[in-house]
Amino acid sequence: MASDMFEFCSNMTEEQDARARALIERAAAKWPLRILHVLSDAGAPLRFSRLLERVEGISQKVLTQTLRTLENDGLVIRTLYPQVPPRVEYELTPLGRDLLMQVAALWRWIVERLENFDARKAVKLTAAAV
Repeated sequence: MASDMFEFCSNMTEEQDARARALIERAAAKWPLRILHVLSDAGAPLRFSRLLERVEGISQKVLTQTLRTLENDGLVIRTLYPQVPPRVEYELTPLGRDLLMQVAALWRWIVERLENFDARKAVKLTAAAV
């Protein structure tokens, strides 16, 4: 398993590596994961105003920017209904749902091991003080 992963990584082009890292950085930022999670929990498309209410602490401007990025990355679908006033809804794509599931597994792994990371940091601080 590990050898397959290392082989996969070593066979990536520099462009693939750069694009993958950029996607990871965008997806792992504070707001994208929260938005994906809210859309997943909703189980149905949400209007912008409902997202704004449910993503605690986000500004309208940042929500707009983040939704555009998620849409450009193919993780969210934006549907505009031609009515007065215009209605816009957002929902996860299958790719967005899959990404959320993969990231959630990594997130859980990290959270379950925070004490290990903290203990390692404490050991380093103690060694540095000696």
